Amino acid sequence: MERFSDRLYRSVQQVWENCHGHPFLTGLRDGTLELERFIYYMKQDYVYLIDYAKMFAIGSIKAYDLETMGKFAELLHSTLNVEMELHRQYAERFGIAREELEATQPAPTTIAYTKYMLDAAQGSLAEVVAALLPCMWSYREIGSAFASHPGSLEHPLYREWILMYSSEEFGELTEWTIGLMNRLSEGLPERELARLEELFVTTSKFEYMFWDMAYRQEEWPI
Repeated sequence: MERFSDRLYRSVQQVWENCHGHPFLTGLRDGTLELERFIYYMKQDYVYLIDYAKMFAIGSIKAYDLETMGKFAELLHSTLNVEMELHRQYAERFGIAREELEATQPAPTTIAYTKYMLDAAQGSLAEVVAALLPCMWSYREIGSAFASHPGSLEHPLYREWILMYSSEEFGELTEWTIGLMNRLSEGLPERELARLEELFVTTSKFEYMFWDMAYRQEEWPI
């Protein structure tokens, strides 16, 4: 029997393939990505993660049981104190103070992405999960693919990024979230499933836009 996550995965194959082939990610994988592009990404991703962490807090509030509440709390902790800590360590290498990192002005794409997610979070718990899942799931796919790419872990800077997103711990959290998506979708009418799929596809497209934004080092037009 097909799981709802199989349907979601199928719906974004072309989008995710385009992400994998984007020059930002191929450069990161091969170690050829220009440093200024990575610094731009790191700063924008840091302010993105501040809002992304709120999605886990909202998930904990909307949870139906203590186990789910606790798992969202674990995801919140992991984002704030593990994932964002990697960004803080990178910033330190580049001579960027934590205060400067946190004061980063979000680019237009960053704002559009985070506000779309937070707007979706006003809905059901299933809508919260559908909106936040592409980030986790696609990063796990990217990290796992890159970790097996010859020479990718030899880069003195980018290897830590690849190791984080290919780690067993990150994979387990991603699998739990996928499982929750499947449980929450059980028995829902097609119109609600279509809404969840719409959120999942749209945030997957925002993932592509985020990589592209970082590669172009997007700025406000004025």
